[in-house]
Amino acid sequence: MLNGKTALVTGSTSGIGLGIAKTLALHGARVMINGFGDVEAALAQVREHDPEAAYHGADMSKPAEIEAMVRACEQQLGSCDILVNNAGIQFVAPVEDFPVERWDAIIAINLSSAFHTMRAALPGMRARNWGRIINVASAHGLVASANKSAYVAAKHGIVGLTKAAALETATTGITVNAICPGWVLTPLVQKQVDARAAAEGVSNEEAKRRLLAEKQPSLQFTTPEELAELAVFLCSPAAQNVRGQAWAVDGGWTAQ
Repeated sequence: MLNGKTALVTGSTSGIGLGIAKTLALHGARVMINGFGDVEAALAQVREHDPEAAYHGADMSKPAEIEAMVRACEQQLGSCDILVNNAGIQFVAPVEDFPVERWDAIIAINLSSAFHTMRAALPGMRARNWGRIINVASAHGLVASANKSAYVAAKHGIVGLTKAAALETATTGITVNAICPGWVLTPLVQKQVDARAAAEGVSNEEAKRRLLAEKQPSLQFTTPEELAELAVFLCSPAAQNVRGQAWAVDGGWTAQ
């Protein structure tokens, strides 16, 4: 379905980003991945479906490197038709104890990086009158949790940025949408599970159950594969009039 299209997925050496990159490749897209994880392992998985999948190591806190990555995608793969902004980090602390440098890093990587990639990719999409921008927000882009001020602020910002860009491109062949996952068992979330298990003296499985029970009524983790299939749908002709949406995949979290 995506034959002839190219995709750039940030933060895609593991977790949600890798799941989306693999699935876009499976559906025919040429893919460039990005991230600081196990690059060779991630590339090997994507290359099962796209033998020429590429990698760029841009630091998503540095605007010049982000622009260079988008240009590299256009030069190496021919264009940047599908942009998935997934890069993200987390830190947990009350506002008054939140380290300033952590705040700045989370805003830079979780929010500003999406602005920088979009700014660089949109002119090419406009020239071709086709593009799909998918911003991976979070249930925390729709509701808040205590002690996650920077993450919640950044993800709410991503939802707002998505809406603004969708309005700016509303009469074009470019759509801009956000996906808002609930709990997904990524390496980022596994760290929170491990910390909870240690703090509460329970097994890893019990820590997972308690984590889910607080927020996610389904008591099931959302999977990267589920999010990836939604991304594919948003790239399809059926989704050409889905614009500016913040699509929750959260087991009922934000329905409460």
